[in-house]
Amino acid sequence: MTLAWYGHLKMAEMKWFQHLPLIGVILFSWGIAFFEYCLQVPANRLGFVGNGGPFNLMQLKIIQEVITLTVFILFSVVAFRMHLRWNHFVAAMLMIMAVYFVFKQ
Repeated sequence: MTLAWYGHLKMAEMKWFQHLPLIGVILFSWGIAFFEYCLQVPANRLGFVGNGGPFNLMQLKIIQEVITLTVFILFSVVAFRMHLRWNHFVAAMLMIMAVYFVFKQ
């Protein structure tokens, strides 16, 4: 979803992409997001405790958020050359704590 939601901001630097109308950018992003949904939905279905998987609904959501934020951090550093600061590391530690607490019995 990171590429679908934020990739168009970087792709605006490309000549062919600059001339796309907003609806074209939306359709392009939906095309990218479609493939992620093709992976995410089966992963949730297989991982959910109600379908024989090991995770409850809250755990699935926290896992998804941590993965999404991790990918976003990598994307922003690589594609946009953003610099990580101390507050980004604190936020990462809080995400790790969220994972710990959601899996704690």
